[in-house]
Amino acid sequence: MNDNLTIIQTKGKEMFGEHFQIIPEDYEPVHKLLTWFLQDETQAQQFGLNLHKGILLTGPIGCGKTSLMSLMRILVPPQQRFGIKSCREITFDFIKDGFETIQRYSSYAYNNSINPPQPHTHCFDDLGAESTLKYYGNQCNVMGEILLSRYDHFINNHMITHATTNLSASELESYYGNRVRSRMREMFNLIAFDSSAKDKRK
Repeated sequence: MNDNLTIIQTKGKEMFGEHFQIIPEDYEPVHKLLTWFLQDETQAQQFGLNLHKGILLTGPIGCGKTSLMSLMRILVPPQQRFGIKSCREITFDFIKDGFETIQRYSSYAYNNSINPPQPHTHCFDDLGAESTLKYYGNQCNVMGEILLSRYDHFINNHMITHATTNLSASELESYYGNRVRSRMREMFNLIAFDSSAKDKRK
């Protein structure tokens, strides 16, 4: 695990600059992420992680959630690398493309060049920072609908979803409602930075 931590530190400096570092206070969430992305069953048992669920990475603004998920992409084979998309960008796509945006991240999110088609993993960045929108008069919580749709594909075809958020579990429930929050419990392992984690962008 320490070797992988070194690789992540080195890659982080390449991608984000020499200032990048993983500080000791962050070792636990980073080790949990490494455990999941390396699919280490022994460590997963110790951490209480389910390797068949995705990751919900929570923590204060600026603690490094998005950077870490970007770095974790290098640990998986190229054909399994997931896209990272800002939830705000997805809501802007919804304004432009309407309900097709929800299908893009659910029923259309498959690699159909192989048989059976393989579901695409996606990481939704900054969950809860987007707005509830109206499309031709219909109000729609876009990310809530995407999560509900991906849940169905998770149950039927093991579609994996990752997300980062600054919100607590109760704030997520308040924002998306109990039905979405209930599905999220089934879809995600919760990995959390300490609420006092420093803002590394300052």
